Amino acid sequence: MRTSIRSFLKLSIIQFKLFLREPLAFFFTIIFPVALLLLFGAIWGNEPGSAGPGNPHGYIDSEVPALTGLIIATIALMSLPIATAAAREHKLLRRYRATPLSPAIYLAADVTVYFFIALAGLALLVLTGKLVFDMHVAGNKLSIVAGFLLSTLSFIAGGYLIASLAPSERSAQIIGQFIYFPMMFLSGATMPLAILPKNIRQVSEWLPLTHVVRLLQNLWYGEGWDMTAVIVLLALLVIGTILSTRFFRWE
Repeated sequence: MRTSIRSFLKLSIIQFKLFLREPLAFFFTIIFPVALLLLFGAIWGNEPGSAGPGNPHGYIDSEVPALTGLIIATIALMSLPIATAAAREHKLLRRYRATPLSPAIYLAADVTVYFFIALAGLALLVLTGKLVFDMHVAGNKLSIVAGFLLSTLSFIAGGYLIASLAPSERSAQIIGQFIYFPMMFLSGATMPLAILPKNIRQVSEWLPLTHVVRLLQNLWYGEGWDMTAVIVLLALLVIGTILSTRFFRWE
């Protein structure tokens, strides 16, 4: 048991260091959302009603949970699949598989590192929102953390599915970008859905990130759990976990 814990901790540290060695991944996961928050906050402020038509909340109060969804998507669709596919392509996964190390420990360390990276991104957003724009959080903190956990694990499961099916690092990058960029602009993560045309909003309902944004915003506002979003994300978590377990390749 102690050996497993030590292996898990050592592997987690290694995975975290590998993430820090990718400056683009670090920038778009941690710095870019904060830069968007500062830019849009300077334009729209955080007065009640500034979040868009029909939304009584301040823009920053609405955008912090929305950009949290963007952080989750960046990690799950860009960082994780590319890093995993690259490790497979360079025979690193095969070396892990050949050691006495349990595959479950490797995957647990990977998931843990990405979760805490997402959590760090959320913390930086909240700190910026509080210090610069006097952001308000009306919802229950534990509920927000639970919603964040569900959203992150669901998208990570989807990211592993991409990593499992992609034959190479390059293909993982292309697939991830193909899924990521439409969701980035059409899910409410970077601009309020209310300002988009009706037909575009109808398309957005089919995007998983839309449900992450909606779930986190509702919890942030203190409006409770959006059960449609919960069902969608639970389905993504279960299906992504089953399929990625079925198709995951170590070499």
